[in-house]
Amino acid sequence: MNKFWTIVGHTYFSRVKSKSFIITTIITLAIIVGLANLPSIIDMFSSDEDSSENILVIDETESYNDYLQNGGLSEGTGIDFEYFEGTEEVAKKAVMDEEYEGLLIVTTDENNLPEGNYYANRISEMGEQVEIEQILQQLKVIVGTQQAGMDQATLETIYAPVNIQTEQLDDNARTAEEMNQSRGLVYVMLFILYMTVLIYGQMIATDVATEKSSRVMELLISSASPITHMFAKIVGIGLLGLTQIIILLGGGYFAIQANADTMAGEFFEVMGLTNNNPVIYIYAIVFFLLGYFLYATLAAMLGSLVSRIEDVNQLITPMIMIIVIAFILAMTGLSMPESTLITVTSYIPFFAPMIMFLRIGMLNIPFWEVGLSIGILILTIALFAALAARVYKGGVLMYGKSGSLKDLKRAINLSKKE
Repeated sequence: MNKFWTIVGHTYFSRVKSKSFIITTIITLAIIVGLANLPSIIDMFSSDEDSSENILVIDETESYNDYLQNGGLSEGTGIDFEYFEGTEEVAKKAVMDEEYEGLLIVTTDENNLPEGNYYANRISEMGEQVEIEQILQQLKVIVGTQQAGMDQATLETIYAPVNIQTEQLDDNARTAEEMNQSRGLVYVMLFILYMTVLIYGQMIATDVATEKSSRVMELLISSASPITHMFAKIVGIGLLGLTQIIILLGGGYFAIQANADTMAGEFFEVMGLTNNNPVIYIYAIVFFLLGYFLYATLAAMLGSLVSRIEDVNQLITPMIMIIVIAFILAMTGLSMPESTLITVTSYIPFFAPMIMFLRIGMLNIPFWEVGLSIGILILTIALFAALAARVYKGGVLMYGKSGSLKDLKRAINLSKKE
């Protein structure tokens, strides 16, 4: 047991003190803090001048100017219309000289309804012309209804949202509000698990291959059994991952709290990190750990089959593809958590850490379903651990050209001779 924790400590501290870990953590933390303070950063570089868009208007009909300037159509859009009595050429020159953001010339179509031509130095799909088009659409509706003899009150009644009462008959089903509260938390957990397995799973495989390529492995297994070494490495890198996650989540939390007046409350509410049942956080930890140990054990086993670092990516590619498929399924399941596909895959070990937690967060499912999924996961991890121990024991002694799953049989045969 002492050898086990010695290897765990060596693996953890050698990695946590490495430049790559420190630099990656600092850069990621800086990005998180920057995003949390994004509104303040934008305000810092924003001009103190009025941010409204000043648009010149030439009304060739002389009928709509009052609507555009005093009718409240541009309220809340950030656009200020200014009536222009000069010629079109003079107005265009003022826009080209950037005295104004644009020029709107209002005319009428064959039905005597308003239409317009908009001129600006730069036209983009998300520019102010989109809002101007909406304003002209409102003007067209007002003029059209007046021509039809319909008053404004009747028009507002027609366009008022329809009133519909909803009632949920299944008392055990989650409401839309509850599902929205959980969706953000589920997404965060899925993303963390996805990135953790990808990054630290590959790190485990690479570490084993590095030790084999430098012949350090021969010294290590002479002081501790290969099985002890494998599980110590899994635990050590797992602790490294938890350290980095705690630093990043903690830094992000305090950065958001520092902006409590502007975004913190809204952020936590939108992301569903408030008013959740505490049990869901327990499930998040359980499925995170089970998912990590499942893929970490597989990564250690595959890493022991190669003796060159260059071969690692080739051998763990199938594992990465499984992780990617699980993540895609989970993202799809956020919009349809009750589908048969999501239900079935929540019991498949490689998908269960993500998919079953998704169902727990989005639905009210019986405890026996959760227990069955966890039981299958634990059993699978135990079977993989037994297989990985055999493969690892023989794989660490394999040198030369490798990188194929066919080497599994060879590693198992070598372990029997030990």
